[in-house]
Amino acid sequence: MKKELNKKSDEVTVIVEVTLKGNIEDVKKYIRDEQCPLFFNLNDDGIKRFDWFLNESEKTGTLIEIFENSNVWEELGNKILGSPINIRFMELFNVEKFTVLGDINESFKSKIQAMNPVIKTYVGGIR
Repeated sequence: MKKELNKKSDEVTVIVEVTLKGNIEDVKKYIRDEQCPLFFNLNDDGIKRFDWFLNESEKTGTLIEIFENSNVWEELGNKILGSPINIRFMELFNVEKFTVLGDINESFKSKIQAMNPVIKTYVGGIR
């Protein structure tokens, strides 16, 4: 695959940094048995990546989500926000930082404002 310099993509990357409120085994069970299967079973090709990383000793975690474009993320967000899976998420985690990398529309920015997002737009890179 040929590399390209400074080629902007429509992809949106979301990085969610959390601290764990719950028991580590409950958190792992939620991630593996509830949240990941839900996203997997959506069978949405626009979800390119959905990965969790935990530091058990510090009780912290990072969720990395990559979407084909802003529309895919917004459609998913509209389905998930306020749903039982999202309510359970809020019971198990404190969101410390919510970073959005890429362009998103103003209406969705206002919907996620309560999460106090840090939104950054693309400047340059190698693809």
